[in-house]
Amino acid sequence: MPRPLGELEDAVMTRVWQWNRPVTVREVLEDLQQERSIAYTTVMTVMDNLHQKGWVRREAEGRAYRYTAVSTRAAYSAALMNEAWSTSDNPAAALVAFFGMMSAEQREALRDAVRVVQHDDESGAEAVAEAVAEPPAPPEAEGDSDERPQEPGR
Repeated sequence: MPRPLGELEDAVMTRVWQWNRPVTVREVLEDLQQERSIAYTTVMTVMDNLHQKGWVRREAEGRAYRYTAVSTRAAYSAALMNEAWSTSDNPAAALVAFFGMMSAEQREALRDAVRVVQHDDESGAEAVAEAVAEPPAPPEAEGDSDERPQEPGR
């Protein structure tokens, strides 16, 4: 399971993920220098560390390397969430607390993700979708919780 990336590792990986192409130390350095003062050797060391940890692969190009992400930011985020959830002594309570922290936009993104997963496990995914459809409603509004409006194009 992955450990969270450090601040500089995350800054480097953010660029690698956003650019979605093989990148050089020089390219990452020049972009990072727009935000902070940083040395070439520092970026080179971070990228080498990311290679050693398995976050990027590299191919020689002359005397330099081109680095490519091994997985996506989404996969990284999912692994972190799974790690946090699986280490809980009460996973169900952890999920309820997590869903309670979500904004309406985040809950909508979760509903969209559950719809995608429904093809794999119709009954289990539907139960999750219902559980996170809306925050708990007051008793007088509970009758509406089973209906979810369908959005055009979704």
